[in-house]
Amino acid sequence: MKELTNRIFASPYILWILFFVLAPLGLLVYQSFFDIQGQLTLGNYMNYLTSQNYLIMTISSFISAALITLITLLLAYPTAYLLSQTKHKLIWSMLIILPTWINLLLKVYAFIGILSQNGPIVSWLEMIGFNEPQLLFTNLAFILVAVYIELPFMILPIFNSIDEIPHSLVEASTDLGASHLQTIRKVIFPLSLPGIRSGVQTVFIPSLSLFMITRLIGGNRVITLGTAVEQHFLVTQNWGMGATIGVILMVSMVFVMYLTRERQVGGEGND
Repeated sequence: MKELTNRIFASPYILWILFFVLAPLGLLVYQSFFDIQGQLTLGNYMNYLTSQNYLIMTISSFISAALITLITLLLAYPTAYLLSQTKHKLIWSMLIILPTWINLLLKVYAFIGILSQNGPIVSWLEMIGFNEPQLLFTNLAFILVAVYIELPFMILPIFNSIDEIPHSLVEASTDLGASHLQTIRKVIFPLSLPGIRSGVQTVFIPSLSLFMITRLIGGNRVITLGTAVEQHFLVTQNWGMGATIGVILMVSMVFVMYLTRERQVGGEGND
């Protein structure tokens, strides 16, 4: 009876996964085997694997995603650690979460105004001697905006991981003569690795397929796999090639999740 009840309660979740996750992924894989004329072919995958443009685009996407993830991690870890030491953690956590409630498009347009030629940053740079600097539609602007948007998703899992570390371990480290820096390096950092892994997955995987930020902030100068998918589906109408790149992205994301998975140290039965 209990098993039947569990299945009944689980059925909405199973149906959701089936129709809104597995079915779209299956359709994407299916579409990737058709060319622009609707003929069954493996040419999309052959074109992707043999094209220098797609190879450069893939490498560029991975480098951009890795750079965004690295900068986000370097900013997020000290922030998460300081947040874990404050008295009003809930209030500060809400302030970090708050920007994620704002529509992404609104935030992007706000940055367009900030980084434009008439914006405050360019005006300030001109005041200190730079001659008409170009910030908008550059790789620097793209990385900056992407880091800002992804930063809360790196801070929160690291903060939760640090906050769950028993305070007795930190006290024991201090009692044994470890300095504050040694405690962070040998106690807090290793125990916060699960949060770092979660943060890396949460930031790196979406960064691989960014297209709105690359289009509006980077212009046509920043091309990633996400913008290629957008172009094939909305401009060239080559849905097969767009689906192929989407499948490549999915495989890449699964591979990244595998690399950043939590590893078991030692085997069962080892005392």
